[in-house]
Amino acid sequence: MNDAAALLAEPDTLAVFGFGAGAAAVDDPRWMRVPLEAFDAPAPLEAWQVDDPVQHGRDGALRWSAGGGWLFAALELDEREHGGPAGAAHVAYAQLREFIHGRHERQVLRIWNYQGAINQGENDAERYKLFCDGRAAGCGDWFANGYPAATAIGHHAEPHLLQVYLLASSQAGSAVENPRQVSAWRYPRQYGRTAPGFARAMRLPAQDALAISGTAAVVGHASAHEGDLAAQLEEILVNLEALLASAGMPAGFDTHAPLKAYVRHPADAPRVRELLKQRLPGVPVLLLQGDVCRSELLVELDGWRYA
Repeated sequence: MNDAAALLAEPDTLAVFGFGAGAAAVDDPRWMRVPLEAFDAPAPLEAWQVDDPVQHGRDGALRWSAGGGWLFAALELDEREHGGPAGAAHVAYAQLREFIHGRHERQVLRIWNYQGAINQGENDAERYKLFCDGRAAGCGDWFANGYPAATAIGHHAEPHLLQVYLLASSQAGSAVENPRQVSAWRYPRQYGRTAPGFARAMRLPAQDALAISGTAAVVGHASAHEGDLAAQLEEILVNLEALLASAGMPAGFDTHAPLKAYVRHPADAPRVRELLKQRLPGVPVLLLQGDVCRSELLVELDGWRYA
């Protein structure tokens, strides 16, 4: 529950994140107000800290910080200024790609994407699918050698806001796939013109932590248990255990494995909280209101697992 100013005053702070409209307004490139409301108040801050002093700055709309071989970079764009969700995603990823290519810390490990009204629109005109089109165009061959871990969630703040931020390193991580799921970039045409581009997880360079992508109740490439919140959550936990096994990590989560749960319907939050307390006792979980990229999916989890 540290306040943002105190965290940002520490010389080794790479980034600090607040959640929802009530998060402080801080004029610092390392500060990011994530446009997702927390179901618990006051919401804790998320802080990234490294082992060396941090430098930070701005490059146009892009903000960044770096230290100890790690890099945080972020962009917030108004889709209306770029022709809509596809255009904004194209610009965001092209700018991030250009910036990263000029850095020593150019190995992208993890990306977060927050888009307003993510499920609005039909078929190929759904906003998330348009975002995927633009992301791929902006990336070009950026991830030709392998995708980073990623999350894409719909927010309920300013509807035209696209927020993208990433964690990169001077050393490469190891991408991890889930044997229970088709790799996202191999999804069939029914999920859009452009398949999502992300790995299911990423082992950090020292092999001491796993960055877990947004994980939903998807088996193969199909959504499972439509309309059944508890069954979806149980499927997610099975997927997470399969992911840990695939990464060569011990089973289970503990008090040092912070997770986020993105819950579509606020009325479902108490039940998600209770189910996770039963299934993951002691695991710190931040519950946020967020829309999963498929409208039939009610909840999604992501986070970190330390070796």
